[in-house]
Amino acid sequence: MTELRKGLRWRFIGRFGKILFWLWHRTARIQVVGAEAYDNLKKNGVPVVTLVWHGRIFIMPYFFRHRGAMALISPSEDGEIPAQITARWGFKVVRGSGSHAMYGPWKALLRQLRQKGEVIIVADGPKGPACRLKEGGVQLARQTDAVIVPFTFSAARIRRLRSWDSFVYFRPFSRVVAVYGRPFRLNSCPDDRALEEKRLEIEEEMIRLDHYADGYFKR
Repeated sequence: MTELRKGLRWRFIGRFGKILFWLWHRTARIQVVGAEAYDNLKKNGVPVVTLVWHGRIFIMPYFFRHRGAMALISPSEDGEIPAQITARWGFKVVRGSGSHAMYGPWKALLRQLRQKGEVIIVADGPKGPACRLKEGGVQLARQTDAVIVPFTFSAARIRRLRSWDSFVYFRPFSRVVAVYGRPFRLNSCPDDRALEEKRLEIEEEMIRLDHYADGYFKR
């Protein structure tokens, strides 16, 4: 397949995917939990690094649409569909990985945060191990004095794929909960050891959020 035909195919898939995602999410009843701190950060012009596990990205393109956020998406072909869909919802898309973005994408992420913007990073992407926070997002926040905010979602009727990340999606017409975690500031980390301790603390918070979200409609 020529590059032109491949590009046309991806653009078609992106347009179709956006329509499908919009219809799918419009059937859902979405509740939001814990957004107060995140909203205050955004209101006050504080740069934010939003972290989400790869297995919980299903809601992201729709939920964070038209906020001017920059999304870091895998440069592999597996990342092409989410890249096409998110770009059509007003995201600034850069291609790289959560462990070590390439030089050009890394500069774009730094610029976005230094301009008081938001960056969304798949914390264990693109290929895991699942629910293990890679250092890219933490280093990014450290270099820019950005605040890290974990995010996840779950639903009353969810399905999990048999994939490395146990990918979660919700069935149409389901009740959905979007959950923000507590913010983390890294300016108290004087050295790499303190930063590693903070990384583990953030990882634990993200795992806790998943458990909270999964049990939300069982209470």
